[in-house]
Amino acid sequence: MNIAIDAMGGDNAPQEIVKGARDAVRHFDNLSITLIGDEGQIAPLVENDPSLEVIHTKEVITSEDEPVRAVRRKKNASLVLMANEVKEGLADACISAGNTGALMSAGLFIIGRIKGIDRPALSPTLPTLDESGFLFLDVGANVDAKPNHLLQYAIMGSTYVKNVRGVDNPRVGLLNIGTEEGKGNELTKKSYELIRDSELNFVGNVESRDLLNGLADVVVTDGFTGNIALKTVEGTAMNMFSMLKQTLTATMKTKFAASLVKDDLKRLKGRLDYSEYGGAGLFGLSAPVIKAHGSSDARAVYNAIKQAVHMVEEDVTNRIADKISEVDVKEEQS
Repeated sequence: MNIAIDAMGGDNAPQEIVKGARDAVRHFDNLSITLIGDEGQIAPLVENDPSLEVIHTKEVITSEDEPVRAVRRKKNASLVLMANEVKEGLADACISAGNTGALMSAGLFIIGRIKGIDRPALSPTLPTLDESGFLFLDVGANVDAKPNHLLQYAIMGSTYVKNVRGVDNPRVGLLNIGTEEGKGNELTKKSYELIRDSELNFVGNVESRDLLNGLADVVVTDGFTGNIALKTVEGTAMNMFSMLKQTLTATMKTKFAASLVKDDLKRLKGRLDYSEYGGAGLFGLSAPVIKAHGSSDARAVYNAIKQAVHMVEEDVTNRIADKISEVDVKEEQS
């Protein structure tokens, strides 16, 4: 198995990207990784590991670049060359911590969609209080969505959670403003009916305040709402820890108390770190594409690689294609 990685994407590239890749090839048997980026910076970090190949380029897509234009004009950018490795069949999956919009554009224009998928979904796994986590999609690949798109998200998410995370009969929820059937706008009302009438294990509407309570293994919504919800969760967690730090360092008494619970606080912070589950998958593309967080360290990169490995091993792309095909056939018959 070979995975292509944009070694120049993200805040900590290429050092943390290469370190995470080195850790991964040491852990997983028969895994090779192609690192794409500035060889002058990458080669000293590779340490002559035969499982790591470097494709040299100095061109990079930055966070300031307009995604579609950058993918079309910067043909030798590390992110574009990474996607080409997958398109040419030289890599089974790809990972980037770089420009999210550019990765989505490269996924669509270069790698392509699964037949029958209208729109891919950006899908991170977020932590829950019981530490089981839930898959959340879409969180920004598409601002607008139709009911059939949300049904496809539910199918893709359920397939991923079942085969990669080992949940036998994933519970699927629909993000809404209330739990009662009939709540919401036209999109959520129609989506509710479509998912309810499918063969998925649909548990109904889920309110945003209950997202981290573990009520569902998969939660679907449109990309606009999902992105707002994701960033609200991120911002709340960051601010809570910031306030906690301020409180625990305010006086000698609180500093002493903090020293007693230091390890417990680190474990709590780790439980809220969704990079422990890997990156955000771009589901619906014809090969596994993972968006790692822009601030990913080596541990986060390793987890993103682990996620990609499991997606390839479990043939998630073809399993999604089969499920979507089954739905299309039933719709034609009806």
